[in-house]
Amino acid sequence: MAENDAQERTEQATPKRLEEARKKGQIPRSRDLSTAAVTLVGGAALYLLGGQITGQMAEMMRRSLALSRDEATDASHMLPALGQAAAEGLWLSAPVLGAITLAAIIAPLALGGWSFSGQAMMPQFSRMNPIEGVKRMFALRSLIELTKAMAKFGVVAIIAAIVLWNDATTLMALGREPLQQAIGHAVQISGKALLLISAGLLIIAGIDVPYQLWQYAKQMRMSREEIREEYKESEGSPEVKGRIRQLQQQLARQRMMQEVPKADVVVTNPTHFAVALKYDEKRMRAPIVVAKGADEIAAKIREVAGEHKVPIFEAPPLARVLFRNVDIGDEIPATLYIAVAQILTYVFQLKVGQKPPRPDIAVQE
Repeated sequence: MAENDAQERTEQATPKRLEEARKKGQIPRSRDLSTAAVTLVGGAALYLLGGQITGQMAEMMRRSLALSRDEATDASHMLPALGQAAAEGLWLSAPVLGAITLAAIIAPLALGGWSFSGQAMMPQFSRMNPIEGVKRMFALRSLIELTKAMAKFGVVAIIAAIVLWNDATTLMALGREPLQQAIGHAVQISGKALLLISAGLLIIAGIDVPYQLWQYAKQMRMSREEIREEYKESEGSPEVKGRIRQLQQQLARQRMMQEVPKADVVVTNPTHFAVALKYDEKRMRAPIVVAKGADEIAAKIREVAGEHKVPIFEAPPLARVLFRNVDIGDEIPATLYIAVAQILTYVFQLKVGQKPPRPDIAVQE
């Protein structure tokens, strides 16, 4: 089943999937990029600052070892002197150590960005399974990592051999130089070697970074079923959404039915449509539709209107036009003013006990 799922994961990861993976600490990382950055910065720092730093350290060691007999035999003097020498050595090394630390922090951020995940720090006991460990040893990813390691070893070995061959004369001359000067030159040669080695490592990192991005995108791929499930979780399943719409419609229908008793007249088709109208000349510019419906809802409107003695007026063309063109709560259009005014006048006259002739309503649908 797992193999089938992996084969079916052909869709790109959704933003939600990527965000969840980031929370778990699953982000693209390239060890080769970090190694190349640290080596490059360390080599540059040693090449530029190595001579100065080693000169100051040599002077510090000379002062520290130039002890009188009383100082050498005084235990209370040696411990503070050792602490002072260690602090001074750390201070002198701070530029190189700071540059290397900064490179070690920035290099991973350049690829995957900042990510702190407590879940990634939790122990995974599944990795302690020896069977799974053997499977990982013979997996394709392990083979690729082994190939990369051999390639890195080969690059470093070749560059180191070239550096040693070209600087062989300088290295041999170090033994004839004064100690402090020889140490400074040795550090500069080491920095130069690290710079050249880092150039080769940058080539490997240039290949590894696109591979890591491709591998991460491949791991994050989703099947269409997973995308559908995620959509259901975020947007709600069609069944739930349908049920919500049904409840909303029921509530809207109940509120609409509560407005029917307040209507002045209900215009009907007579059976298919029913539209309840209300008009208050003090608050309204024109009559408004307070309820409307077709078939069963129309029958319910007529039933509620009958229970509350709201007049029902049969005008099929007008009922159809009102139902199709006017929403609940909206005013009727100006083209229907005369027809509706005739019905309301007729209804109001009936309420005061008059018996006017029934108006003949004609509207254009």
